[in-house]
Amino acid sequence: MGDSGPTIAETLDEVSNEDAPWDYFDSDSYFWHNYGHLRADDKQIIDIVADFFVHCFDRDRPRNLANAIDVGSGTNLYPAMTMLPFASRVTLFERSPANRQWLIDALNEPQGSWDEFWKAVAAGRPTYQRIRKPLEVLAMRAWVTKGNVFALGADDKYDLGTMFFVAESITTRDDEFRRATLNFVDSLKPGSPFAAAFMCRSEGYFVGSTFFPAHSIDITDVEMCLADIARISQIEKVASEDLRAGYSGMIVATGWKR
Repeated sequence: MGDSGPTIAETLDEVSNEDAPWDYFDSDSYFWHNYGHLRADDKQIIDIVADFFVHCFDRDRPRNLANAIDVGSGTNLYPAMTMLPFASRVTLFERSPANRQWLIDALNEPQGSWDEFWKAVAAGRPTYQRIRKPLEVLAMRAWVTKGNVFALGADDKYDLGTMFFVAESITTRDDEFRRATLNFVDSLKPGSPFAAAFMCRSEGYFVGSTFFPAHSIDITDVEMCLADIARISQIEKVASEDLRAGYSGMIVATGWKR
């Protein structure tokens, strides 16, 4: 991805979340590389998550609109999109100042590729199709918030949540991966549905020429991490296009907080 900086093999020493250069995250580079167009693997993730949320909320209606959270939004709006019909407020919870500014700008003036993502979210799903101007609705309901996943706690605050490519992509340490995942689920009210996505066997990644850490996990790691805190609906590995070197697909987990 970048022409300078260390190779993945040269960055395998343990790196904690606090050690990573989050203040230098190149948000535009990350967006265009990952979300400048809809990829087949993201389409599959959208189908899994949107179908799960429709099942949860259509089954339980009537139900008040949820107070939702997307943890570690980065430059990715589609997790928030999957929660849009069910949420009166969506907290975009993000640590990086560059990413927070990117989110504010994108909500005010969305990139054209998000229309393609919304078409995938809404396809064959009347619950989503009823929202005629999704990006305008998202701008009205989203709240960009400074936050660190390690500061999330068992406050039972949120009715619905997503966390995509965060817990395994902010550290090389297993204890931090597990704590981030548990904190995300623990921030939800008991019985609340959630969706989480993870890179499988990631060795770390470049954003522009800057290297960021990752923890190599597989489906078993996700299952073990969620077992005591969640009632799992599905955990599935998604075959991925050539997103970047040093990983072997994506993992999607859906379920409810115990």
